[in-house]
Amino acid sequence: MKRELVKTADGSTTIYLPEWNEHYHSSHGALQEAQHVFIKHGLNPKSEDYLTIFEMGFGTGLNALLTYFASEKRNQYIHYIGLEAFPPSAEEIEGMNYTSFTRHEEAVEIFKKMHRTDWNIPREISEHFVLEKVEKQIQDLELANESIDLCYYDAFGPRVQPELWSLEIFQKIYNWLSPGGVLVTYCAKGQVKRDLKAAGFEVIALPGPPGKREMTKAIK
Repeated sequence: MKRELVKTADGSTTIYLPEWNEHYHSSHGALQEAQHVFIKHGLNPKSEDYLTIFEMGFGTGLNALLTYFASEKRNQYIHYIGLEAFPPSAEEIEGMNYTSFTRHEEAVEIFKKMHRTDWNIPREISEHFVLEKVEKQIQDLELANESIDLCYYDAFGPRVQPELWSLEIFQKIYNWLSPGGVLVTYCAKGQVKRDLKAAGFEVIALPGPPGKREMTKAIK
């Protein structure tokens, strides 16, 4: 499938799939969307010293990079599991400009390190951050029940991949989450919220990032 590098409204880059008319991130701002949905409403309210985070849709690594710096500031230990069935190429990753938006001198090296680490093996990015990139489809993934604390659900939208937004998938994630665990996603479609509720979650609609009226937070 053809993929193109494009700039979003806030200047940060993403990947566009013309065949699906779908972006990896919001065209209204990749960086702003990730910061609003996954950091502000996902990570920041979780004050535990140790967190296991599962990301559905590791993609370009933007959410992992933002999580790294946010958690380091808070002295949290993070085990970050990033699931990605079709990893971007090295050339595509090279075209991502996220590090130019950070105030951290080591951002370039951390971003490179995240993408150079082996797949399917947990690797230390720092003494507080372990990254485990998993190259697999979520339908084939098995995690222990109550083994994750936070889920970033960042799959392609239900318009192009409805199978990733099913009740069956949400029930899997519900089982993987610890009590009080949270799933956050940019998606606010009615059927998605109904399926999250059917899986057992308490569902909360929150103001969305630029370009979106709402986002969704689901609590176990």
